[in-house]
Amino acid sequence: MSRPELSLSLQFADPRHRPLLPRHKVIRWMRAALELPGEITVRIVGAEEGQSLNRDYRAKDYATNVLTFDYTHEPVVAADLVICADVVEREAKEMGLDLAAHYAHMLVHGTLHAQGYDHEEDDEAEAMEARESEIMLGLGFADPYAGR
Repeated sequence: MSRPELSLSLQFADPRHRPLLPRHKVIRWMRAALELPGEITVRIVGAEEGQSLNRDYRAKDYATNVLTFDYTHEPVVAADLVICADVVEREAKEMGLDLAAHYAHMLVHGTLHAQGYDHEEDDEAEAMEARESEIMLGLGFADPYAGR
């Protein structure tokens, strides 16, 4: 099955995990979640920038794993994903996950958000998590929600 095209800007404000995120892998992981062509910027940041953005745009004063700023859903998905390296690393350690696999999940999760998926309501969360599981398994990773 052909995957939608993706124009990707990949930025590393925090470069410590750059070797885990080669451009070709990031594109593969994100394209697996795209339903339409996309123009997406991914920025890997440290805790300070992550906290500042979460505080300024969501009124939550802490760094979170991924922030999605979605601008259009169609005909082209346009969005910025901000992934906090500190949070992703901490979560991977706490959950006993491979760090690259957790990054892949955060990229899939953020890409789904960029297309309008959400998890605020139980039915939305169920649908989004099922889609994430399907994508991650298709990419050869474990189901991120197994065992919950």
